Amino acid sequence: MIKIKKRINNLQKKVTSKIKKSRHNKKIYSFLAYGSILSGVIFIYFYIFFQLPTPASLKDYKSIPLSTHILDRNGRLLFEIFKDQKRTAVKVKDLPEYVKQATIAVEDKDFYKHGGVSFFGGILRAIKDTVLKRRLQGGSTITQQLVKSALLTPERTVRRKLREIVLAYWTEAIFSKDEILELYLNQVPYGGSAYGVEEAAQNYFGKKAKDLKLEEAAFLAGLPQAPSLYSPYTNPDRAQKRRSEVLKAMLEEKYIEQKQYDTFSRQKLNIKPIKRKIKAPHFTFYVKSQLEELYGIKQVEEGGLRVTTSLDLDFQEEAEKILREELEEIKNLRVSNGAALVTRPPTGEILAMVGSVDYFATPSGAFNVTTALRQPGSAIKPVNYAIGIEQKIVTPATVFLDIPTCFFAAGQPTKYCPRNYDGVFHGPTQLRFALGNSYNIPAVKMLAINGVENFIASSSAFTMTTFKDPKKYGLSLTLGGGEVRMTEMAQAFSSFANRGIPKKLIAIIEVKDKQGKILYQYKDPNFVKDLNKELKSPNFFAIQGNPAISSETAFIISHILLDNNARSAAFGASSYLNIRNHAVSVKTGTTNDKKDNWTIGYTPNFLTAVWVGNNDNTPMHPYLTSGVTGAAPIWNRIMTNVLANQTDLWPVRPQDVVGKQVCWETGVAMTKKEDGSESCQSRFEYFIKGTENLADQITAEKTHVPVSRDTGKMTTVEDPAHEMQEKTIFKDAFSSVCLDCTPDYPVPNQSPTPTP
Repeated sequence: MIKIKKRINNLQKKVTSKIKKSRHNKKIYSFLAYGSILSGVIFIYFYIFFQLPTPASLKDYKSIPLSTHILDRNGRLLFEIFKDQKRTAVKVKDLPEYVKQATIAVEDKDFYKHGGVSFFGGILRAIKDTVLKRRLQGGSTITQQLVKSALLTPERTVRRKLREIVLAYWTEAIFSKDEILELYLNQVPYGGSAYGVEEAAQNYFGKKAKDLKLEEAAFLAGLPQAPSLYSPYTNPDRAQKRRSEVLKAMLEEKYIEQKQYDTFSRQKLNIKPIKRKIKAPHFTFYVKSQLEELYGIKQVEEGGLRVTTSLDLDFQEEAEKILREELEEIKNLRVSNGAALVTRPPTGEILAMVGSVDYFATPSGAFNVTTALRQPGSAIKPVNYAIGIEQKIVTPATVFLDIPTCFFAAGQPTKYCPRNYDGVFHGPTQLRFALGNSYNIPAVKMLAINGVENFIASSSAFTMTTFKDPKKYGLSLTLGGGEVRMTEMAQAFSSFANRGIPKKLIAIIEVKDKQGKILYQYKDPNFVKDLNKELKSPNFFAIQGNPAISSETAFIISHILLDNNARSAAFGASSYLNIRNHAVSVKTGTTNDKKDNWTIGYTPNFLTAVWVGNNDNTPMHPYLTSGVTGAAPIWNRIMTNVLANQTDLWPVRPQDVVGKQVCWETGVAMTKKEDGSESCQSRFEYFIKGTENLADQITAEKTHVPVSRDTGKMTTVEDPAHEMQEKTIFKDAFSSVCLDCTPDYPVPNQSPTPTP
């Protein structure tokens, strides 16, 4: 009995102990749970709600945003964004119904159905439209866009998105749908100084918002998503396309009928010209677009940024003046427009950018030709020859037979038989003279040797991005059969000036915020702020980047392009390609259809590219064929001005570039005979070390061929007047020619180039 009681007591003690422990653990668990909840609440508060702005401030249109200043490299004002900014509030009830419908259709078709955020109707639809329809579509509701543009920063973070959602619901709780739409239409930026639909209507159409037509309302509704991208001044085609997208959205929402869509989508935009004072307008908007990508529209338009650019206003204004004067001189040659770009090859700085002769001219003066796709003509040939020299396939002494030659390409039903711009053939021509005189047939042969695929692959190393699919191009690519941008041509040619390294263009040197804090600063060992002083040769070892070609190839191409003797047969000894007291490497280019006419030239420190033509692609007068008449005089004057205070700098010969005497006709090495005389009439040439004997592999061959007794030309054995004679036959990879026969084609007189 006693044992049983003891066991009961022990059991009671154990149970009591476990109960006490359980109660203690519960207290600990409860404390931890409450602590976690409290920590979560504190975290959420500081992460989302701390210093969260109130939507009530949306009604305040009285605050004056700080303007952003865009300056040239010396601190001179180019443009002030947006000192004249005004908001004129309008009542949504006073606007035509289609003004509201256009915005709702393209931005938030479920606007009157959701409570501020549309997870399924908005976000999922945006993903679907972007992936399946490839149509630009935002996932945010109008309410979200309102609070994002008016109350939040442009940063793309989870925290900002959560704050946006909270504010959207809060805004919907405070305001009615029509009030929110009214706030949106009065708040959002439409580009430039146009904030709100009323100022946008005045800015683009010179009328009040209540007087907007349907097609005008559709255009304005498409702007807030990307004002610079859809600007009718800089991107008229995109603006027109965007207007059509809005009309399509209105049709899908049954706000308009099919007949209205068909009518208005075909109409041209009739935009009021810009009247704001602005310097270097094409460049300024080029910079503005980059700033918006970096900092967002709100920061650029209201953040009071101070932006120092690479532009030199003196160079810019002189280039504008020269372009205007020279185009006036050749307007009788059916030339209406031109563009010019001045850069520093070692740094990539844009020093001047003239996108057209008159930015404010209608309908397309604001179109920036320096960033547009145009055919380069023969200006692309140096890249083609550089690829062959770099791969040690050819040298400057390699002979091409400039004779009638046709090429056959797989998949092409017709043969390709190129012609020279002067209509004649020049016989055996060494690479130096083929490039210097810009003969077409040798260039086509060079591309055939390189291969179109190899050229396309190599062009990306020169930072040219528009040549992608080799199947889209033929051998005419080396004559300008593919489109490129002037900015990328400047980058490609910078590789020749920079000993092989292409430098991408830059336009912004420094950005400061409204407190003076530096947000961005461009640094480069070769950067020189004052371009009026005499510049030394760049520090080539400090140029960063992946080389497109070797320094040896870059030197050889540069030397050919500055050799006035090498181009005198085509351009004369005193052409516009010569800059007095300066060695400048230069190349012209004109397309076969006479729609594009180029000149691009450079020194180690400066590069200038010029284009003339017509924006509507109508052909110019055939007199512009050589490239020396249209773009070259403009280029000469601009380059002369840029080099006015500079000493003459020649490209420096790399150690692995050697020189030797070569035979004038064959390009093989000149040798000394036993009597001390030369084996041939010779000239001096440069070679990459190890390739100086490459031309010796191509030899003229003595053989018996049928020759006409009457004409002295090669003929066939079927010709009754033929007789077999021993003649010297010379061959290249595609054709052959009898060197001591009467040629079958006109060959102009040639004379040797003196030793440099």
